[in-house]
Amino acid sequence: MLQHLFLNIDAGTIDWSRAQFALTAIYHWLFVPLTLGLALIMGICETIYYKKQKRADAEASAFWQSASKFWQRLFGINFAMGVATGIILEFEFGTNWSNYSWLVGDIFGAPLAIEGIVAFFMESTFVAVMFFGWKKVSAGFHLASTWLTGLGATLSAWWILVANAWMQHPAGCQFNPDTMRNEMTSFWDVALSPFAVDKFLHTVISAWIIGAVFVVAVSCWYLLKKRHTRLALQSIKIGSVVGLVAALGAAFTGHISGQDVAKNQPMKLAAMEALYNGGNAQGLTMVALVNPLQQPDYANGGEPALKIAMPYALSLMATNTMDGYVPGINDLLNGYTKPDGTREPSADEKIARGKLAITALQAYREARAAKDDPEAVRQLQVFRDNEAYFGYGYVRDKSQLVPPVGLNFWAFRTMVGVGCLLILFFGLVLVLGYHIPFLSIFSRRLLAALGLLDETQADVPASGSQPRWLCWAAIIMVPLAYIASESGWLVAEMGRQPWTIQDMLPTWAAVSDLQSGSVMITFCLFLLLFTTMLAVEISIMLKQIKKGPEE
Repeated sequence: MLQHLFLNIDAGTIDWSRAQFALTAIYHWLFVPLTLGLALIMGICETIYYKKQKRADAEASAFWQSASKFWQRLFGINFAMGVATGIILEFEFGTNWSNYSWLVGDIFGAPLAIEGIVAFFMESTFVAVMFFGWKKVSAGFHLASTWLTGLGATLSAWWILVANAWMQHPAGCQFNPDTMRNEMTSFWDVALSPFAVDKFLHTVISAWIIGAVFVVAVSCWYLLKKRHTRLALQSIKIGSVVGLVAALGAAFTGHISGQDVAKNQPMKLAAMEALYNGGNAQGLTMVALVNPLQQPDYANGGEPALKIAMPYALSLMATNTMDGYVPGINDLLNGYTKPDGTREPSADEKIARGKLAITALQAYREARAAKDDPEAVRQLQVFRDNEAYFGYGYVRDKSQLVPPVGLNFWAFRTMVGVGCLLILFFGLVLVLGYHIPFLSIFSRRLLAALGLLDETQADVPASGSQPRWLCWAAIIMVPLAYIASESGWLVAEMGRQPWTIQDMLPTWAAVSDLQSGSVMITFCLFLLLFTTMLAVEISIMLKQIKKGPEE
């Protein structure tokens, strides 16, 4: 019986399975955002080429065709690596998380199947036309193929994120006690849940930031080397516009996602803020002394040491009101009364009701086997009354319900901090790159006052270069942007621990019954494989960047 099986799995198997999945997801996310970001950049470049060709501007169209091919070449290298890691990631649901796959495979499998059959098929088809069809199809069809390649990659992300969002906030499903599986009741509730839409927008827009940073950094490297200057300057203009719009969009969608988290995953929000005791008019913590490697003593401690907060900002973010109530870790563990007067049960109550649901489910199945219909009906009703807390029945101690506070706290601040830095960076590059009247002169005078620009050039817009320090800053922003992107995923996934499916299935109830040693071996093999793949991709990308566009 499933509910008995996953209570006897080795703890080492759980830890190594989680580590292996985290490893695969982290490496996979190194490739995906650059794929989505470059898809937008190369689509814009080829659109400009198409317009120049229509106007019979031979010199300009040749330049933009060369630029399009260059960014497409880098896209293709990264695309291949992302596919390889993504396939392994999906296979792990069956190999390492078979209890999860059995319980919710009817729901979780649907978006993954659509992703593979429709989205991935579309992008893999048109990517061939994009690379090999320059002289074989019309310019209009080739342009459409380039955009459809990017659209296919984005649709792949959509269905993957629908599946992930469902794990964060289950919807459109019902548990069948006879089959011991969750079954889909509404495909559209799964595919179009507000949580999925917000998660998709925030994730894809953040991926555009990665693509924009990468393009600006490569272009700045060319400026430093005094090579391919025209390509560099034009690409910087495109990258800075895309980057600034995306960075502002990520801030907005991040706010919406924060409200989703406050509503559906309050413990994640409490961990992100190291909020031990909640209340009304809560401030948003800017910095605090929180150990990232050790769980704090939230039960006995007050506020984190050396806390600096922005007054009312957390309540405003979570509830859209400055006086809104935000529960802390202790409130969620001990129970509290909501502003509408309803009471949120304590963790101990949820655990007790979860155990009651498990017992009632077992009794129901025994009554069905014995053909005792009245008892089966009675036990089924008991199960339905407590079904919302079914997953809590596998929790032994309420402390297991608290995610790693320090890790979530600092990962969230890393993501937000670098995001704010990126807005400033793209804004500065945009102003200097487009030589916007007044703003360009003002920016140059400010940079001159700070000693970052020659005073003799402060009133003269640059004709073909950027300050060297800004070029180096652009290169440094690439790893920073990746760190911010990975930090966002750490918050999303580590923040919902211990749940594989929020409030429904904890991680230790979702893994396969494997030997921990076998999972450890595959973890080491994957670590070696993915690191080699990353090193190979970086090597190939650097060689192609040094080679530059085909003139």
